[in-house]
Amino acid sequence: MSEVVDDITSAPVAHAQSAPRPSVLVAWDWLVEAARSSLFLAPRWQRLAASPWQMACQVLIQYGLGMLFQRLSIEGEAIFLWRALLAGWFGALLTAWLCYLIQPDPRVSRSAHSAPGAAHLFTLVIAQSNIFLLLIFALHVSLVRTGLVGDTSLWAQWIVWSVPMLWSVLARLALLLRAARPLASLRAIVAIAVVMLTSVLEYHLAPTPMAWRAAPQPEAPEEEPFMVSQEMMEAQLPLLDEQLDALKPQRPGVIDMYTITFAPYQGEEVFRRESTMVADVMARRFDAAGRGLQLINHRKTAEELPWATPLNLQRAIEGIGAIMDRDEDVLFIHMTSHGASDGELAANFWPIDVEPVMPPDLKAWLDAAGIRYRVLSISACFAGNWIAPLAADGTLVMTASDADHTSYGCGKKSPLTFFGRAMYDEQLRTTTRSFTEAHAASRKIILQRETAAGKDDGYSNPQIKVGGKIVPVLERMNKRLAEKPSA
Repeated sequence: MSEVVDDITSAPVAHAQSAPRPSVLVAWDWLVEAARSSLFLAPRWQRLAASPWQMACQVLIQYGLGMLFQRLSIEGEAIFLWRALLAGWFGALLTAWLCYLIQPDPRVSRSAHSAPGAAHLFTLVIAQSNIFLLLIFALHVSLVRTGLVGDTSLWAQWIVWSVPMLWSVLARLALLLRAARPLASLRAIVAIAVVMLTSVLEYHLAPTPMAWRAAPQPEAPEEEPFMVSQEMMEAQLPLLDEQLDALKPQRPGVIDMYTITFAPYQGEEVFRRESTMVADVMARRFDAAGRGLQLINHRKTAEELPWATPLNLQRAIEGIGAIMDRDEDVLFIHMTSHGASDGELAANFWPIDVEPVMPPDLKAWLDAAGIRYRVLSISACFAGNWIAPLAADGTLVMTASDADHTSYGCGKKSPLTFFGRAMYDEQLRTTTRSFTEAHAASRKIILQRETAAGKDDGYSNPQIKVGGKIVPVLERMNKRLAEKPSA
């Protein structure tokens, strides 16, 4: 320790005659020189004053930033794990040992860029790490949370994230080699190599445990079995016709949008919520209030809304086709349920036996009703199987996944599916009325969220197919809506 003290006192002292500066300003000096060293510039050691307080300050900043970033990566409530405070100190101790080992020998003349001592070098190395932590967090916010990374390939994403990592490694090497004993010292080079290798192995084999974990969601109480009474059946029979009769008529010269939301699977609350949310977005943003039907299989709406059966969907399409101007207006249909690899849209309403809907069924019903302009949205696993059967010049069809992958967010604890949330609740509700723009933005958001959630069977890869004849129709409708004062 005497070597370090002697060495520091023998170094030039820029502030020997001046009053001590506030600790905050001294800490700022460390960050400034850390930023310079991150750009491979030689640190100006004469500006820096090492002390136990400054070392502790930089270490605490590093751990505080790490815990903050971990917390921000978890949506919703989270629980702090106190034991994480006891982990991750091996790297700091290893760095301190390295800085002591390679510090310049006070008995040997050193270069102008050599560190005054181990304390200076250790503090600056930690401060430099803090600069790169801030850089990586800024990259995370700008590229991922804003969706700028998009649906690039895994190789492209790996390159994006590896560049700042490689930069940080090279900047640290430059700092250590510049501040260490003369390069002729084999011990300095070997020590740096050992520490770098050990740090990499520690990161991959024994990574620092997370300081936060998502708070557990309360288990929903089990519901009593759903029972269908005769009164319910009798009330249900005329319900679809009554709601069709209540729809607003089309307006000549105005492109009206009529809507149907179809949620045929009673076992998941998420489908009922999504159906209701999408119906609300369409009513508010596309002037479809009073021109929409909800077909839902759920105990809470069993006596209020028509059931989501294939026959009711067919009748709803026929009924709206008779009301709308089929040469002018647009029919929007959103279908949300589980999906199968053959394109089947699952249906469940026990004890009632409900058949699933297949892509050719929907196309046949739309063709029979003579509806020319269609916007069709399928939120289900393997929904890409619906693209080819439904594609047409007057049709825009979009799906939550391609034909080979599952979608995400249809579990019992999900408030909305990933597709429904991104596409309708976030994009179409507030950002745009363009289905193509909303779908493109949603793909990027969904990729980020699936990656963060640990989806292990591949990106869902939402699809869209836009017919040439429906484009000008939607553009004219959106122009009118944008000019509408209450839109």
